[in-house]
Amino acid sequence: MIKIERIADFSGHQNPVYTVENSQKQHIIFTGGNDKGVVEWSLKTNAFVKVLMPVKSSIYAMHSPEFSPILAVGERSGAVQIFNFENQKVEKSLNHHTLPVFDIKSVRSKNELLVSSEDGTVSVWDMKDYELVYKFNVSADTVRVMAISPDEKLIAFGCKDNLIRVYNLEDYSLHTELPGHSMPVTSVQFSPDGSVLYSGSRDAHLKTWSTSDFSLLQSIPAHLFAIYDIKFHPTKPYFATASRDKTIKIWSNDDLRLCRIISREKGFESHYLSVNKIAWNKHNENLISVGDDKMVLVWDVKFEED
Repeated sequence: MIKIERIADFSGHQNPVYTVENSQKQHIIFTGGNDKGVVEWSLKTNAFVKVLMPVKSSIYAMHSPEFSPILAVGERSGAVQIFNFENQKVEKSLNHHTLPVFDIKSVRSKNELLVSSEDGTVSVWDMKDYELVYKFNVSADTVRVMAISPDEKLIAFGCKDNLIRVYNLEDYSLHTELPGHSMPVTSVQFSPDGSVLYSGSRDAHLKTWSTSDFSLLQSIPAHLFAIYDIKFHPTKPYFATASRDKTIKIWSNDDLRLCRIISREKGFESHYLSVNKIAWNKHNENLISVGDDKMVLVWDVKFEED
């Protein structure tokens, strides 16, 4: 059995919230959306801390690498702002893309930052000086999401043309293409052991693929509408999905068994519009969700073995 309790509601956003990201600091998270600012919150005091930095357009993506004291913020304008926590200021603005940035990831082994955009390309940046080192076309349309395998050998791209494209991280060459979704791919994530790639789409289906040969393992109608995020629990064999259908669902990794549904229909004071992103905090294992309803919610999720 899984016990779920809403323990905090961070109010303050005046517009839809599109993304949430953990800080390298314990109990600190960041949220961003259509408010033109990154907001910092404390999970220790369950309170607003400050507006970390202003931006000029909506925020669609944020990434805080565990190995570098920065927060990369991707904007609708195509710009990426690099906020440095050591000197508490924006140290660099990456102005390569001219269309919205939808995802940002980092590769520790190469010390590189990857940025995906609506222009269908991915740009690669050296994290020493934030100079552009490479760019490549992935799709003729939007590259919505990225996921890096735990061994940092592969990167998966979820694209608007319904395809998942898997590339080799060593040289950014195409490894394989995965057809199967009937609508744009809106979420991808490797399992913690790297053996399975999970994907979600606007077609509301959740699919799993074996990374040994990228054969399709399972496909289930997991939600009513688009699956916008997939996140694995930091220590337990479970993962959560977030959807445009206003629900968050908790699943078993082993068999894709649906364990719990967080929604108003199930009696929770949850989101009443699309759930856009979720994050598990590694320090206290709370689940954080953000949505179009301007809400930032914190959930205490307890598993039976706890």
